[in-house]
Amino acid sequence: MAIYLDSALIDEALAAQKMGWVKGITTNPTLLAKSDLSPEVTLKRLAEISPGVLYYQLMAADVDGMLVEGRKAFDLIGEKTVLKIPATSVGFQVVACLSTDINCAVTAIYSAAQAAVAREAGAQYAIAYVNRATRLLGDGLALVREMSAVLRGSNTEILAASLKSPEEAAAALQAGADHLTVPLSLLQAMTTHELSEQTVEDFANNGLGIGS
Repeated sequence: MAIYLDSALIDEALAAQKMGWVKGITTNPTLLAKSDLSPEVTLKRLAEISPGVLYYQLMAADVDGMLVEGRKAFDLIGEKTVLKIPATSVGFQVVACLSTDINCAVTAIYSAAQAAVAREAGAQYAIAYVNRATRLLGDGLALVREMSAVLRGSNTEILAASLKSPEEAAAALQAGADHLTVPLSLLQAMTTHELSEQTVEDFANNGLGIGS
């Protein structure tokens, strides 16, 4: 399992890096648009900061354009590259072309059937937008469970995105997600619980340690 930062902001990437347990960074066109730097400079900086993989989502709409963009992204990012490719008929064709050379993730999956196609096309990751799927389909966690059943025994792993709370993040893992990607605020929220804080305070008030 890996937990990733979902952001394209350099200061947030640096903050996540300092945590020590965040394994990579996911971006998308909307997140890149929030950076004050160009996409090219942003991605280079993020590749330097990320302790592991860096996801980049293709923006081209046709097969040839996506193939060119995907290879440019790999040249820019290097071995950390994971290409996020939309779950469309064109996207699946691109995954089948690129996945033998570059790690690919199929993004915006809303059915188990699409997850099955992602597996057959050679995708390393299948991305489910959990909270968004709940709003649009009624139950995003059910989508993760259905995807997990279809992908069981394969090399395609589920990345859960669009998560709004620590509870939803944990539920996605329980439903079968292999990895999570969340914004910095949620990374921070996942580390805390009021009872943990209370327990630590009790120890501090009533206990002794080395050098006390």
